[in-house]
Amino acid sequence: MTTTLGSASADPGEFDTGRLEVGETRDGTTVGLPVAVVNGAADGDTLYVQAVSDGDELNGLGVLSRLLPQLDPAQLSGTVLAVAVVNYHAFQVAEHRNPIDDTKMNRAYPGDETGTSSERIAAATFDAASRADLIVDLHQGSTSRMIDEVRVRCGPRHRLHRECLDLAKTFGMGYVLDQKGPDGQLARAGPDEGIPTIDPELGGAVGWDESSIEHGVAGMKRVLRGYDFLPGTVDVDTQVRVSGFDQYGSPVGGLIELRHELGDRVSAGAELFAVTDPFGRVRRRVTADEDGIFWRTRRLPQVATGEYVCSVGTDVDRV
Repeated sequence: MTTTLGSASADPGEFDTGRLEVGETRDGTTVGLPVAVVNGAADGDTLYVQAVSDGDELNGLGVLSRLLPQLDPAQLSGTVLAVAVVNYHAFQVAEHRNPIDDTKMNRAYPGDETGTSSERIAAATFDAASRADLIVDLHQGSTSRMIDEVRVRCGPRHRLHRECLDLAKTFGMGYVLDQKGPDGQLARAGPDEGIPTIDPELGGAVGWDESSIEHGVAGMKRVLRGYDFLPGTVDVDTQVRVSGFDQYGSPVGGLIELRHELGDRVSAGAELFAVTDPFGRVRRRVTADEDGIFWRTRRLPQVATGEYVCSVGTDVDRV
C-alpha cells in the first residue's frame, strides 16, 4: 500500500522525501517541513520519528541525516515516517523557541490546526505521529552540557508507562529519566493516544556533537531491530533510572569551578561547584542536597546571582 506524508509518497519497498505544509511566512511563502517516508517491502508496524522540536537542538537532525540513508526499504518490515525539522521558524534563526509566537514547540502538543504558528505545526506533526505504533521524539539538552539519556514522560501511573519504559530501554542509552513531563510534550500526548512514546535527550551541544549523534543512530537501530522493523535481535541491558532532579543556581556572581564530570555519582553534602571572583578567590561553595548523579551543567563559566549552574538526577535505581 502506498504511504504518504505531506508530499512524500512511497510504495512498498520505496523511499521518498517531501514537504509537510504547516502555514505561510510573512510574505505568503508556504512553510513546508522536510519529511520522509521509508515504506518497507514487507508488512509491519509504523514508527514515527521527529527532530528539531527546539530550533537549536540539532543532534536529532544529525541522527536522521545519517540513519535514513542506511535504511534499505527492501530489508524493512513496516514503515518509518520522519520529520527532520519540526520547529521550522526557530531552526532558520538558530533559536530555541518559535520566534513567530515565542513558543517552545514541545509545550504545544497535540496542537490546534486553527491556532498559533506553533499549535498548527504541532497539530500537523501530531496527526502524522498518531498514525504510528511507536513515537520517538529526538531532543538534546539545548546548548548546555548533559549526559545522553532517554526520557519517559507519561508518568508512572499512566496505562502505557511500562510500554514507554520498555521502548526507552530498547533505545538503550544507559540512563533513563522516568518523570511525568509538562503538559504539551509529545512524549505526554502520544501515550494519551495509546502510542508508546519516548524523548531521547542526545547530550547537549552548540551545533551538534558527533558522539551523541552516534549514540542516537545506534539507539534508533536498536529500536528498529527490537520492534521487528529490521532483522536481528537486541539485548536490552539494565538501565540507570532517575525519577527526580535537583537544580542548582549560583548564590553569587562570578566564575564557576565544577567539581564533577557528567555521570559521576555524588553524595549528599558533596561539593558540586565553587564560585570564584575574577582573580580565582573562592566566594561560595555549593553542595548536593541528596545523593544522585551529576546530570547536566551550564556551558559558560560566568554566572550572575541565581543563574542556573547544574542539575543532579535523584531517586536513583536500576530498571
